[in-house]
Amino acid sequence: MAVKRTTSLIAAISAVAGAAYGITGGTAIATSPRASSSLPTISITMNQKTIEVSGTLVSGAVNIASTVTNERLGEPTLVRLNPGVSYAQAAAGIGQTPDPNAVTPYGSIVFNALAPHGVSSAQTALQPGNYFALDTGNGRPPFPFTTFTITQASAPASLPPANATQTAIDFAFRGPTVLHNRTIVRATNNGWLVHMIAGNGVPNAATGRNIIALLRAGHDRQAQRLETRASFLLALPVSHGAVQQMTLNTSPGYYIETCPMNTQDGREQTQLGMLRLIRVIK
Repeated sequence: MAVKRTTSLIAAISAVAGAAYGITGGTAIATSPRASSSLPTISITMNQKTIEVSGTLVSGAVNIASTVTNERLGEPTLVRLNPGVSYAQAAAGIGQTPDPNAVTPYGSIVFNALAPHGVSSAQTALQPGNYFALDTGNGRPPFPFTTFTITQASAPASLPPANATQTAIDFAFRGPTVLHNRTIVRATNNGWLVHMIAGNGVPNAATGRNIIALLRAGHDRQAQRLETRASFLLALPVSHGAVQQMTLNTSPGYYIETCPMNTQDGREQTQLGMLRLIRVIK
């Protein structure tokens, strides 16, 4: 698989994800994925300059095993191309748009997560088709990318059960408001727009409710000053139908679950309802 670098395609993904790192004022990695040996494994290696995809490239549930060197954080982003669409066509069509939803006519962002330096893993479910992978971890183009193909499995595996599921829709979140730390949490996007599922720590429930009111009113900077450095990221920008799961590994306490993205007409999704108070317990 030839490894290349791109300066335009999916630059919007990295721009949005990069903003997410600053939403709490901290850089805490929210998840420490746990692998399942019973699933086929796709290996992704990243070193800031290149990305390589190998392993059992079959449809169904898979482990995504990431190895990151020469950078503090990698961000493996997998995009499935629509049937008949080539990478070149997608790149030409999307161009330099800042909107991740520009991917939709050409494909879907099916997996997008942080991968800390070293080895980590998460789980997802992939359909057969042609794909490309990018490492958008450094937040600045050009991004290394490579193409690969997922073939139809004779007996596609299913994702193991998760302890909880957090679902993004247009424009809200669904799922339990109490999560247990160090348990498997699934993130899904059932909305038609590209969404994220992130958590910003807050000192207590009362402050959290004040922050929600500030964010709904568009007072983002004032809200950020009240947040703690705790955070988690269950899903960076992903398209409709994406599913991924990993072990929640963050500090117990209260969080604002949020999607820090804008709609296609420029409105902040937090002002449209994509935020709520949740609690992480031991």
